[in-house]
Amino acid sequence: MNIIPLGIWGGYPKANSATSSFLLEHDDFHCLVDCGSGVLASLQNYIALDQLDAVVISHYHADHIADIGSLQYSRLIQYYLGHPSPALPIYGHAKDEEQFAKLTYKEQTHGIEISEEHSVQIGPFTVSFCPTVHPVYCLAMKFTVADKSVVFTADTEWADQLVSFAKNTDLLISEANLYEEHIGKSPGHLAGSQAGKLASEANAGQLVLTHLPHHGDLQDILQAAQTTFAGIAEIAEVGKFYSL
Repeated sequence: MNIIPLGIWGGYPKANSATSSFLLEHDDFHCLVDCGSGVLASLQNYIALDQLDAVVISHYHADHIADIGSLQYSRLIQYYLGHPSPALPIYGHAKDEEQFAKLTYKEQTHGIEISEEHSVQIGPFTVSFCPTVHPVYCLAMKFTVADKSVVFTADTEWADQLVSFAKNTDLLISEANLYEEHIGKSPGHLAGSQAGKLASEANAGQLVLTHLPHHGDLQDILQAAQTTFAGIAEIAEVGKFYSL
């Protein structure tokens, strides 16, 4: 399994970049995790759009779904050009019925409901979910292939249930949108020390930080994570292949 960061920013992308999103590859199956602003442009550095096999959405804030419409339109254009593809499955929760309905578009994409109660099989991946603590309903995700797993916290502040959910994962990809001085002042997000604590208590093999802020020195967030996690920790690097 390869995990490739496509974007690392929270809220909105910096110039020539994208919001937090990842491409998962295994046995020629390509799955996109979140599809915010700039993600579609970044994705095409690695695969053609018609090679995408599935999309999984953690929640419906704009920095996680902004490019869904463009993705749908790209498939419609190919249909008009005489290159139709099967409907692309887009997985998302149905707690927000209006936003979930938008995942289905003509014959180009098809929304499939996910929930914290059930795991789903998406190509080679067994995917399970855990609710996070965020201003809107949001799901963390665990992708498992054979005996390897990667956990995405999605957007969240500290949540005890994430420790058991991420237990013994090979790779924990955690949001780290806050500097230490902002803990408790910005709801729904983690600081570096909290991401490190989560990785440590879950006994994760490696920690990768994403959904980063646009201000300050990101090395401060990494250093805070390293004070609470003794394993390998790093800032997500766009285009790097994390292989399990």
